[in-house]
Amino acid sequence: MRFSVFLYYGVIILFVQFAAHGANASEGPWRLQAASGLPEWLTLGGTHRVRYETLNRQFRVTPNGSDQILVVRTTVAAGLHRGPFTIAGELMDSRAEFDDAGTPINTGIVNTADLLQGYLQWRGEPSYAPGSRFDVRIGRITMDVGSRRFVARNRYRNTINAFTGIDTQWRGASGRQLRAFFALPVNRKPNRAAELRENDVEFDEEDSEVKFWGLYFSDRFSWGDRGEIFYFGIDEDDSSGRPTRNRELTTLGLRLYRNPELSRFDYQVEAAVQFGESRSSVLATNVTALDHFAHFEHVELGYSFDRAWRPRLIAQYDHASGDRSPADGDRERFDTLYGARRFDFGPTGIYGPFARANIKTPGLRMQLEPGPRTTAFVAYRGFWLASDRDAWTTARVWDPSGNASSFVGQQVEARVRWTVRPSNVRIEAGMAHLFSGAFTDDAPNATGRGDVTYFYSQIAFWF
Repeated sequence: MRFSVFLYYGVIILFVQFAAHGANASEGPWRLQAASGLPEWLTLGGTHRVRYETLNRQFRVTPNGSDQILVVRTTVAAGLHRGPFTIAGELMDSRAEFDDAGTPINTGIVNTADLLQGYLQWRGEPSYAPGSRFDVRIGRITMDVGSRRFVARNRYRNTINAFTGIDTQWRGASGRQLRAFFALPVNRKPNRAAELRENDVEFDEEDSEVKFWGLYFSDRFSWGDRGEIFYFGIDEDDSSGRPTRNRELTTLGLRLYRNPELSRFDYQVEAAVQFGESRSSVLATNVTALDHFAHFEHVELGYSFDRAWRPRLIAQYDHASGDRSPADGDRERFDTLYGARRFDFGPTGIYGPFARANIKTPGLRMQLEPGPRTTAFVAYRGFWLASDRDAWTTARVWDPSGNASSFVGQQVEARVRWTVRPSNVRIEAGMAHLFSGAFTDDAPNATGRGDVTYFYSQIAFWF
C-alpha cells in the first residue's frame, strides 16, 4: 500500500512535467526563471526530490527488523544582483514519511522548513590578473571543498550541512584556486527523535562554542594532473543542552589526481593526518581530554575503455585509523569532520553502514554508460576494522578486548540513473547487499542477524 502511494506520487509528478513542457531535450531545460519572465537582476529556482528506501534487516545494535521510509527534499533559491554584489537565500524542507519507532531517524534525514543559505556575495575580477575571479560570501552558506570527503554540500543525504561565517575564493585563469573560510557549523533542529518523526519545525542555529576554519589550494601540473593541499581546524566546547566531544583538531592533507579519459589510466591519491585533543564520547560525565592522532588514506586506479557502453574499471582502497586501545589515554579514531561518504562507501539514508572511521576497505567498481542519458555502476568492497579494539562506528558494535574477528563483511552495490530531460528530470534506482562477516557474530554486543539488503528508487527535478 505504502509503496503504491510512492509510485502514484512519482508518476503524477512526472506526468505533469511532461504534459506541461514536453520531453524534447533539444528545447533545453525548463526553468522557472525564464518561464516567469523575471528581470536579469532577480534569479529564482529550486529542486524537488522524492526517494523511497527499504531495508530488510538491521545491522545496528538496535533496533531490530525491517524498515522503510519515504524522504522528500525541496529547495527554493533566490538571488538579487546589483553589479558585483549579490544577496542570495535558499530555503530547504527535508521531511520523512512511513517511518516508525524502529527507524533510525535523525537530523541527517529530517530538517523541516528552514533557512539553508542566506548570504551577501561580492565578486571581483582583478585587473592585474586577467581571467581571474575573486569571490567573498558572508552569512549562512553551504560548501564543497576539494574531494568533498571533509567538507561537503550533501547530495544523497536528505539534509545538507550549513555554516555561518565567511568564505573567500580566488580562481586564476590557469585553473589555480585558493580558498579560505571561517565559520560556525549550523545545528539542525529539532534533534529529538519524537519531534523528527512528526516533522516538527524548529529553526536551526549556529553555536559560538564550535568554530571551524580551513585553507585550500589547488593547481594543475605541467603534464595536466592536479594537486591539492588543505588544512582544516575545529575548536569545539560544550554549550547549554549540547554536549560535545570537545574536539580541538588540526587536519592536514593532500590530494593528487588525474581526470578520466578514454583509453588511458586515471588515478586519485588522498591522505590526511589529524592531531590535537578530543574526548571519547559526548557523555556529560566524560571530561577527560585524550591526545588525538589519526590518519586517513584513499587510493584508486582506473582505466576507461574505448568500447560500447564506455566501461571504466576502478580499483580502490580506503584506510581510516581506529582507536588502538580504549584505556591508553590516546585517541586514534579518524574524524571525517563535515564530509560526505556516499560516493565511497554506498548509500546512506536508513542504510549507511560505513563511515570514514576505523575501517580498511579494498574494492572494485565498474562504471557504464548504456545510453546517451543512462549511467550505471556495480561495485564490490570488503570491510575490515583498522583496529580490533575499536568499534564498527555506525553499527555501534564493539569488542574492547580485541578478541573478535576484524572482518565486518562484504558489500555489493549497484545503481542505474536515467536522465529523462537533461537538467530537469532524473530517475534512479539502486541497491546494496551487505554479507555479514565474522565480527557481526563474534563481538559481545553483535547483532548476529545475518545479511542486510537495501533498495531505493528516486525521482529528482530541477526547476
